[in-house]
Amino acid sequence: MLESLSSSLQNVFRSLRGYGKLNEKNVKDALREVRMALLEADVHFRVAKDFTKQVRDRCLGQDVLESVTPGQQIVKRVHEEMTELFGGAHTDFNLEDRPAGVMLLGLHGSGKTTTAGKLAHYWMSSGKSVVLAACDIRRPAAVEQLSTLAKQEGAACVAPREGDTVPDVAARARREASEQQADIVIYDTGGRFQIDEDLVHELEEIREAVQPADTVLVLDAAIGQESVEVARRFHEAVGLTGLILTKLDGDARGGAALSVHSMTGCPILMTGTGERPEDLEPFYPERMASRILGMGDVVSLVEKAQQNIDEDDARRMQEKLAKNTFDLQDFHDQMQQMKKMGPMENILKMLPGAGELPEQVKSQLGGAGDNMKRQEAIIRSMTPKERHKPSIINASRRRRIARGSGVRMSEVNELLKNFDRTRKMTRQMKKMRKRLPGIPNFPT
Repeated sequence: MLESLSSSLQNVFRSLRGYGKLNEKNVKDALREVRMALLEADVHFRVAKDFTKQVRDRCLGQDVLESVTPGQQIVKRVHEEMTELFGGAHTDFNLEDRPAGVMLLGLHGSGKTTTAGKLAHYWMSSGKSVVLAACDIRRPAAVEQLSTLAKQEGAACVAPREGDTVPDVAARARREASEQQADIVIYDTGGRFQIDEDLVHELEEIREAVQPADTVLVLDAAIGQESVEVARRFHEAVGLTGLILTKLDGDARGGAALSVHSMTGCPILMTGTGERPEDLEPFYPERMASRILGMGDVVSLVEKAQQNIDEDDARRMQEKLAKNTFDLQDFHDQMQQMKKMGPMENILKMLPGAGELPEQVKSQLGGAGDNMKRQEAIIRSMTPKERHKPSIINASRRRRIARGSGVRMSEVNELLKNFDRTRKMTRQMKKMRKRLPGIPNFPT
């Protein structure tokens, strides 16, 4: 999502960098293109108008027009305004109380229950204890779904008993969380296809019963302009402390992400970018602006690597490479570590300058995930002895491995050839280090 907006804006800025000196006409023409790109991405027309006006006012100052790098100065101004558009600074949940209450609300299909499970995963991964409260007692299987998600994450789940009202369930969940000395209670409330009096009354009853620290709207970012109206009406009816945008990995234009904070004043707390439990991440306005403008997001990339790659495993891999004992089983384990960081196309967006790469290169890098799956299948079709000693894999073994993994024999040959190249390169680096003492020891 937002790829088309990102591509359009980067094209505009690329043309601006070609000017040695900017004038008022250059700036206005460029910002007209920016405004069109925002509108095509489904950004609210009022937000697009105000945004380009703010940028124009800042760009027509002497510091930009007389700058030796006017194009870069304009990119800087757009980045600053876009960061403000997203809310400025990062806003977190209010978790000071124990247990801290987080009430999730939204329309049917926005992803409340799934988000409740992802939040449990996110907080429990950082050592917090979580209780999930099944306050959606009307939707068929909603309680079972939340119970299943809680079991997967190892969280407690409070389900309704016979005769319970929704406030009863919420109040009991809070009591049990206090008794268990849990850190957080997540209230998964019922939804409707539209905001009506019954829904608002039910949400007010829950809030009265448990006094949550945060009242958070789970918003489907893929529904476009309607999401802004939904957020505005919920905020007026109930009073929101924040938003979680789901389905940011979809194919829709996604301009709601740029509009919703500006139109409601509510901070975006987190974004959902996939179906896995870990595909929910804190929202940082400056980092999102950098991604859209093609500047990358190295900080998030490093954080993701720290969360998903085990340092001890990485150190062991380095030692094996240094001793030239790295085998195909280690290669397989390394791919497993990489997969934990998510799809390759998402990682690519975090790299500075990735937007400048030719489409063919981006397509090849984006398809690296499929290639990795084939390589994993090939290695899994090998015996343990073959993985630890690839030199024994002759032609007949290669044919068997190809049949077992469902690939062509040429792909098996290519994998073994690449693996052999890696080992030879490592040996060469060791020899160079012995001859040239200035080269740092391996592993670093």
